[in-house]
Amino acid sequence: MESVKPMDVASGKGKLRRTFAKVINIKKLTGVVPEDNKVERVKKSQENVTFDKDLVKNAANLSESFDKLEEEYEKRLALEALLAKLFATISSIKSGYAQLQYAQSPYDPNGIQKSDNLVVAELKTLSELKQSFLKNQLDPNPDRTLVLAEIQELRSLLKTYEIMGKKLECQIKLKDSEIIFLKEKFEELMSQNKLMGKRLNQSGQLCNPLDHNLHISALNPTHFVTYLHHTVKSIRGFVKLMVEQMKLAAWEIDMAADAIQPEVFYYKQDHKCFAFEHYVCKVMFEAFHLPFFSNESSSKKKKKSREDKAMFFERFTELRSMKPKEYLASRPKSRFARFCRGKYLQLIHPKMEEAFFGHLHLRNQVTAGEFPETSLCTTFLEMAKRVWLLHCLAFSFDPEASIFQVPKGCRFSEVYMKSVAEEAFFSPEDDVNSSETEPGVAFTVVPGFRIGKTSIQCEVYLSRSCQRRPMR
Repeated sequence: MESVKPMDVASGKGKLRRTFAKVINIKKLTGVVPEDNKVERVKKSQENVTFDKDLVKNAANLSESFDKLEEEYEKRLALEALLAKLFATISSIKSGYAQLQYAQSPYDPNGIQKSDNLVVAELKTLSELKQSFLKNQLDPNPDRTLVLAEIQELRSLLKTYEIMGKKLECQIKLKDSEIIFLKEKFEELMSQNKLMGKRLNQSGQLCNPLDHNLHISALNPTHFVTYLHHTVKSIRGFVKLMVEQMKLAAWEIDMAADAIQPEVFYYKQDHKCFAFEHYVCKVMFEAFHLPFFSNESSSKKKKKSREDKAMFFERFTELRSMKPKEYLASRPKSRFARFCRGKYLQLIHPKMEEAFFGHLHLRNQVTAGEFPETSLCTTFLEMAKRVWLLHCLAFSFDPEASIFQVPKGCRFSEVYMKSVAEEAFFSPEDDVNSSETEPGVAFTVVPGFRIGKTSIQCEVYLSRSCQRRPMR
């Protein structure tokens, strides 16, 4: 039997040692025992350590971000305080400059010195603010600076407004003194005009256009315009009295005006009186183009001769110097008497008269040819006399004057029309296209006249609600 060689035993021991060494090295590297549960605990502990490190790192980053935000906020607040102080200083400079201007007129040396020192001090403050900004010297207490700057700016504005108020008061006093001076000057000129008029009358150089010495050969359109003015004045006096009677009788003025001229936009409440003036003129001037307001003469179709025109002028001269009551009493069956009766019965409706007086006695008296002594009858007779005289004067011209009126919706023309309401030419602020809102004629208030080639404008009421029509 062969014996074991020593070299083989030694080599086997070496292999065993190397195997144990590898196992020990594995234990040192892993730090865990080979069992499964120990391996899991070691892994969890390693994960916890990693998570804790991340938390610490994130917390450090957040703290650094908060520090940066706080630093930016403080810097921004400091800049806002700087701007607020800058604007407050500028307001103080403006206030000081306003005080400087106010102290110059009237001259106030103390006020000028005070305001000058204020402006210089605020300019120095501006320079200091500039240097602080360039050197990045921020305000340590910006909240307090903001409040103080706002207070300073408000005080400066208040001071500026006080000075402006004082200036306006001075201007008002100056305008009041100018008004007083102009009134005194106006009264002085009026007294001089009256005195001059008296002197001219005494010397015979100033004559009434419709004086008693006027001859038919000297008639011109100026005489007609003058008497038309007096006629319109008497018509408006009668309209005023009629409206007052309506109010006393508790009539609805708005409903009455709308009944005369429906769907008319009035710029003012008082303008509705023009509707009643239109109604009165329409009645009184009806058949004005016919001789004596009647078809009797026109049916003969005879051409008017110079004798006819002289007759009209003679009637004009005769009636002008008399009161209407006296003329009616002396000539109760005259054409003028028939004209007055017919126009009154046509103008004053029975319901209107009953509402005014509570009875129809006045109407019955007028029908019988008698006009009682009432304010309404007296005013009516004066108006009727003026219209009749204007009619006689119109037929005294050669050729005679003709009458015209403008239809509703006609485009306004300054050649033939005159507006009784200037508000019609004021464009509303919300109107974009002014051509679409150009006022049209709502109704004719006072008719116009033509004497040869001379046109006397009619008076119209304009309204933007009317559709425009071309002139014919």
